[in-house]
Amino acid sequence: MCGAILIRFNSVNALLRHGIVYSPFFPSSDPALQAGPSVVTGLLQWLSRGSDADISRRFADWSTRSARAGELYSAHYQRTATLWQTMFARSRGAEQDSVVQPDPGDRRFAAAEWREDAYFDFLKQSYLLNARFLIELIEAAEIEPRAKRQLRFYARQFIDATSPANFAATNPEVMRLARETNGETITRGTQNLLGDVVKGRISTTDESAFGVGKNLAATPGAVVFENELIQLIQYKPATETVRGRPLVIVPPCINKFYVLDLTRENSFVRYAVEQGNTVFLVSWRNVTAELGHLTWDDYIRDGVIRALEVARVISKADKVNALGFCVGGTLIATALAVLVARGEEWAESLTLLTTLLDYAEAGEIGLFVDEASVAAKEAEIGAGGIMEGRNLAFVFSMLRANDLVWSYVVNNYLKGRAPDAFDILYWNADSTNLPGPMYCWYVRNTYLENRLREPGALRTCDQQVDLGELRMPVYILATREDHIVPWKAAYASTRLLKGRARFVLGASGHIAGVVNPAAKNRRSYWTSEILTESPEPWLAGAREVKGSWWNDWNAWLAQHAGGEKPAPKRLGGGKYKRIENAPGRYVQFRVV
Repeated sequence: MCGAILIRFNSVNALLRHGIVYSPFFPSSDPALQAGPSVVTGLLQWLSRGSDADISRRFADWSTRSARAGELYSAHYQRTATLWQTMFARSRGAEQDSVVQPDPGDRRFAAAEWREDAYFDFLKQSYLLNARFLIELIEAAEIEPRAKRQLRFYARQFIDATSPANFAATNPEVMRLARETNGETITRGTQNLLGDVVKGRISTTDESAFGVGKNLAATPGAVVFENELIQLIQYKPATETVRGRPLVIVPPCINKFYVLDLTRENSFVRYAVEQGNTVFLVSWRNVTAELGHLTWDDYIRDGVIRALEVARVISKADKVNALGFCVGGTLIATALAVLVARGEEWAESLTLLTTLLDYAEAGEIGLFVDEASVAAKEAEIGAGGIMEGRNLAFVFSMLRANDLVWSYVVNNYLKGRAPDAFDILYWNADSTNLPGPMYCWYVRNTYLENRLREPGALRTCDQQVDLGELRMPVYILATREDHIVPWKAAYASTRLLKGRARFVLGASGHIAGVVNPAAKNRRSYWTSEILTESPEPWLAGAREVKGSWWNDWNAWLAQHAGGEKPAPKRLGGGKYKRIENAPGRYVQFRVV
C-alpha cells in the first residue's frame, strides 16, 4: 500500500512539537512541507500549488467572511466561557458538570487526576473544545470533497499531536509517577527514547518476547522452492488425510508473511493445516538495492504464478484454492486473470481478505496520491531503487496515531515503561522494502488511475488483464473498522468478479479483524446470502454471527476441496525438494 502520509521523524521532540506531515511522493526539500507551526496552514499551501488553486482561496474566503464561520466561533466562545465559569465555581467548592467529555474509548484521559484535579480537568476540556471547534470549521468549509477529506486528515494529526496527555508538564499521571519514583521514570524514559533513536522507530511491543521461527512463524514445514523474489513454504500435514486441492496463500509483500502465522493460538496457517488443507505460502523477499529493478510483472510472474505452478506440481492437482491478503489479494487476482488470458484456469476458488480491486474509494491513503506526487516518486525510484519499508510502516501507524504512536510516546518516554508483548505489533515493526519500479507501477495504476477494474486497460506479463474473466467462486472478507481497505470499497469486488461471491464483514480492523482465531471465537461477523448492488442495503439485510469468521470460511472452502487423499509422507515432490525448514531465510532478514 502506498501514496500515504508520512511523519517527518527527525527526532521525537520535533514530532511532539509539530506533528508535521509530508508525502513520500513529494521531494523532502519542498518548502511547503517543511516543519512549521500549523499543519492546516501547510495543507492550504499544498492545495494552493495544485491544479485547483481555487480550493485554497475558497477556504480562506469562507473562514474570514462566512456567516457560518462567525456562528461557529460564537458558539465556541460561549462554550469556552462556560468552561471558565465552571472552573471558577469549582475553585469555590461547587460541584460542576463537565462542558465536554472525551469520546467513549478515549484512554488518554483515563487517570483520575484528569477528573479530580481542577487544573488538569480544565486543560483536558479546553483541548477537547478546541479540537471540536477545528473539526466544525472543516466540516463547514465550502471546498470540494477530496480537499475536505484531506483537511480532516491533517487536522486529526494536529489534534492528536497536541493533546496535553503527550507532554510531561501537562500530563498529571506522568508528573505523579515521576514524584513517586524520585525521577526514575524520567531516567528510564530517556533510556527508552535513546534506544528508539538508534532503532529509528518507536517501540510498540516487548521485542525480546518473540522470535521468528521460535514462537512466531513456527508452524512446521519446509521451503520447497525459491528464486530471487520468493521462497515457497509447504506446511507439514496435521491430519491423516488431506483435501485434494491445496491451499496457496499469497500474503502482502509489505511486512512479512507471518501476520498469518503468529503465535500458535493466533496462527491462521496452523488453523488451515489442522482443517486438512495442504498449505503452501509465499514468503516475499525483503528486497535490497541489488533487487531494486524488479517490476510488478516480476511479482506476478516469478512470485504468484510460479508459486501456483509449484504447488500444483507437488500436489498433483489440476487446480488450487487460492487466497490473498491485502495487496497479496490484488496480486493473486491479477495473476489469475493473466492465466485466464492464456487459456489456463488454475484456481478452483479464490479467497480475498481485506483486498482492494476497485480503488475508487481507497480510504485515507488514496487521498494523497495525485499526478504530481506520483510523477515525483517515479522520477526518484521508478527506474530503479528502493521504497523503504520503515517509511511505509510509519504511514500505517499514523492512520491510527493515538493508538500506534502517541500512546507509546507517553508510555515509553514520559512514563518510562516498557511496552507489553503483542505478536501483531512485533510483526508490524518488521517492515519490508519494495522495489521502486514495482511500487510506482502499483501506485499509478491502482490508487491514481484505478485501471485494474477496467477490462483490458492493463497489460501484465504480455496479457490484457480482465478481472471480469475470473469466474471461480470467491470468498470476500472485509472488516468494518478497516482504515486501509474500507469495507465498502472491498464490497465493490463482488461486482467486478463474475464468480459466485460470498461476502463477509468482520468486526474490528485491517489486521485484528483477520487475525480472529476460531479457538477464541471472539468478536463477530455479518453475512447474507443476497448480494445487493451497493453495500448499504447488503449490511441492512445481513445477520450478525457471534464468533470468528474462520469457521465460516472453512465451511465454504470445504465445498471446493476436491475430495480427500492420504496426507503426503514428505514435503516437496518431483524436482522440488526440501531446501530448508520453515520459515526459511527470507523472512529472517530485517530492515535495520
